[in-house]
Amino acid sequence: MNTLPLPPLRLRGKTLLPVIQGGMGVGVSAHRLAGNVAREGAMGTIASVDLRRLHPDLMAATGRCRDRASIEAANLTALAREIRLAQEIANGRGAIAVNVMRAVTQYADCVRCAGENGADAVVMGAGLPLDLPDLAADFPDMALIPILSDARGVTLLLKKWMRKHRLPDAIVIEHPRFAGGHLGAASPEDMGDARFDFATAVPGVLAAYEALGIADENIPIICAGGINSPAQVRELIALGAAGVQLGTAFAVTEEGDAHPVFKQVLAEARPEDIVTFMSVAGLPARAVRTPWLDNYLRREGKLQRVASAAHKCTLAWDCLVSCGLRDGLSRAGQFCIDNQLAAALRGDLERGLFFRGSERLPFGAAIRPVRELIAYLTSGDSGAPATA
Repeated sequence: MNTLPLPPLRLRGKTLLPVIQGGMGVGVSAHRLAGNVAREGAMGTIASVDLRRLHPDLMAATGRCRDRASIEAANLTALAREIRLAQEIANGRGAIAVNVMRAVTQYADCVRCAGENGADAVVMGAGLPLDLPDLAADFPDMALIPILSDARGVTLLLKKWMRKHRLPDAIVIEHPRFAGGHLGAASPEDMGDARFDFATAVPGVLAAYEALGIADENIPIICAGGINSPAQVRELIALGAAGVQLGTAFAVTEEGDAHPVFKQVLAEARPEDIVTFMSVAGLPARAVRTPWLDNYLRREGKLQRVASAAHKCTLAWDCLVSCGLRDGLSRAGQFCIDNQLAAALRGDLERGLFFRGSERLPFGAAIRPVRELIAYLTSGDSGAPATA
């Protein structure tokens, strides 16, 4: 294998290793994981969704609260804390990003909170972030990184952003066939479309840069979804990408913020344990088939047939712009995603929803440090990966 150093990822004046740790909520990627990734010279990412669950004082005040404003205020307090704590761990190295889902109602507040607390970047997916330049206008030094899945979506976003006189600082191309969590495809059946393949999407984005006259801007392309080896990293960079993003592989590291049971569930999952279904957010999602999910999938058809807009938000919070359970959307999932993801965070195997990518992990079922994962991806060092 070629062991020459990989070209660095250049982002808003920072020179980084070409590795981004993906944002994973609820609470799976918080200050400990993001800070340790940044300390190695890469970009760590804090997922902004419902971070109050990592702070006992905030949960004591809002755990049984039915007031939306109080819950949202607690979550912004938690996000500000997490950014500062991550920065302390990073000690000036790498970069700290905040992942914000466009599908959550509080996305605008989270972008502002990220900027006010000195985050280096905002990464936004789960919907087209067409208004992100407006939301971040007061923070011109904060990098803006949208997540999309194909060249068509990138072209649409670029045209919209160019009218606002702002370009992305990087673009993540996430393949829905391999990624975990919420996926950038209209339906599970659509995920195998060839337009999502990196061999199609990366050259397509580069061609879009040329067609729009912005090729000289050198906007980095970051590939995400199913990446698990240094050979794959080098292949993607040779294709035209500037770096890679991984989620599940970082979630199961020693520094990951979730419970050890969470890491065990993800690391030990077999291919037949991983399933794709419709989330309450109206997007396909991928997770490990655990007791709760298995039970839900058996009842999914019936629940969708009787879906009714008479439902109220389980948590009286309305965390999503569009919620299948709350809004009675028969095509979407029919469960409280925040409750289920929070259960997974605390290692509750019976009640948790454990998001995971589809491919094997770099070290199989082993739980290894962030440093070893980054070293393996960038140079092939830190021992041979598991083959299982």
